[in-house]
Amino acid sequence: MSGDTPAARPPTLPPPHTPWGGISSWVRGTALPRPRPEALGLARFNALPLDDNLALLLRCCGSRRWAERVAAHRPYPDVESLLAASDEACYDLNGAELGEALAEESLSPQPLVGARGPGTLAAHTALRAAHAEYERRFRHVFVICLDGYRDEELLDQVLSALRTRLGNEEDEERAVTADELRRLARGRLWRLLGTVT
Repeated sequence: MSGDTPAARPPTLPPPHTPWGGISSWVRGTALPRPRPEALGLARFNALPLDDNLALLLRCCGSRRWAERVAAHRPYPDVESLLAASDEACYDLNGAELGEALAEESLSPQPLVGARGPGTLAAHTALRAAHAEYERRFRHVFVICLDGYRDEELLDQVLSALRTRLGNEEDEERAVTADELRRLARGRLWRLLGTVT
């Protein structure tokens, strides 16, 4: 859910925070990093006006400071340089900036695509309960990068990660969450650009 004002996003851009590659990606049906046909490409990314560039970056990570830092280093000579800058900007987020980014992530778990068959309803019930416990314990949404997993593996991965991470101390979980958010931003950027440079 986005807290951005309509004025912050030009109407020609897609809606904010299209869920790519993370816990919200279940709605789209895949967590695998696949280039999208409407991929922007690095040359167009580098050439966008600053406001448009920031709007696109905020779809990848909801921290304004992260988006500004990534945008400030344009033009990027290659996609790997952009992804490295994204990683560096994520590592530098303070607690408030991480909280801002987390506030822009999906607030409710979506049904897992590919999770069907006996026990699925019970698993989804367990998933909702685990999410609620996680949010009660850590006071922010659960984020996980699911890039590289097949649809039929998603439910097990999320439930396993939730169980494990519920055992973390608050500082430890904050570090894990920050790294998952970094991985999500990286995957979303990759898909935004596609393979066209």
